[in-house]
Amino acid sequence: MSVRVGIMGYGNLGRGVESAIAQSSDMTLAAVFTRRDPGSLKIMTEGVPVYAADKAAEFAKDIDVMILCGGSANDLPKQSPALAKYFNVVDSFDTHAKIPEHFANVDKAAKEGGKAAVISVGWDPGLFSLMRMYGLAALPEGNDYTFWGKGVSQGHSDAVRRVEGVQDARQYTIPVESALERVRKGENPELTTREKHTRECFVVAKEGADKAAIEQTIKTMPNYFADYDTTVHFISQEELDRDHKGIPHGGFVIRSGKTGEGSSHVMEFSLKLESNPAFTSSVLVAFARAAYRLGSEGISGCKTILDIPPAYLCNMSGEELRKNLL
Repeated sequence: MSVRVGIMGYGNLGRGVESAIAQSSDMTLAAVFTRRDPGSLKIMTEGVPVYAADKAAEFAKDIDVMILCGGSANDLPKQSPALAKYFNVVDSFDTHAKIPEHFANVDKAAKEGGKAAVISVGWDPGLFSLMRMYGLAALPEGNDYTFWGKGVSQGHSDAVRRVEGVQDARQYTIPVESALERVRKGENPELTTREKHTRECFVVAKEGADKAAIEQTIKTMPNYFADYDTTVHFISQEELDRDHKGIPHGGFVIRSGKTGEGSSHVMEFSLKLESNPAFTSSVLVAFARAAYRLGSEGISGCKTILDIPPAYLCNMSGEELRKNLL
């Protein structure tokens, strides 16, 4: 049976999910839901209907898993609990400090509806979270280090665009090279948030906007910029479109520690992504497969990437996985 997938939201992430579903032989795109006028939205997959977002619950019997492609700042905190009552759901909620609260809200709703939900899926939180756990398990005496970039953060860029007076923006996260090299050498340095990364914003201000106020709002924004050395550049829309149209990203997870007899070890996992939303979308689709399998087994409530059996992510049998991957 093909897994029937719904997409909630059709921005960069939603389009990426659509492309990833097309690569998955065990999945079918059943419907797209949008807050825009459904009649005005042209999607890539022929014959797939587009519906208004507020009509989603009416299609609970027609969709096996709903992938939520909204933003973490304002969309997912409301959408994920609301839809987890009706669907197996997957989201990419990425405000690290608020994940416990989001988990509790989604868990309650999913259990009420008898559905399986997987939150905070992507590469960080997501795959990087899993690598941090593997590192901790293998090297319990040691330190974790995570470096992001250089790359465009979709969530941080969205947060800047929501600042009053901002027309458009891109935000880059940049590792501090000297800190990265110290970690790779196994020095186990104590690093503050500010010592590990810088943030660089390219902002198009609306005509007549107070640029000084915009810059101050960005630099003092909690959970996003307040703990970093942040540079704000004001540029034209033409410059932004020309020089910052891509959405690359990536980063490193490093665990440095000692084993019982005293020898030193460094574990490193890295990603270099040409398109952040395209890769994140592919991870979401893999975990949609897992959410469907959990739901089919009668498991309800909220899960994270740390709770999902790896075999549930892949469209292969256990026999095939053991033969090809072990």
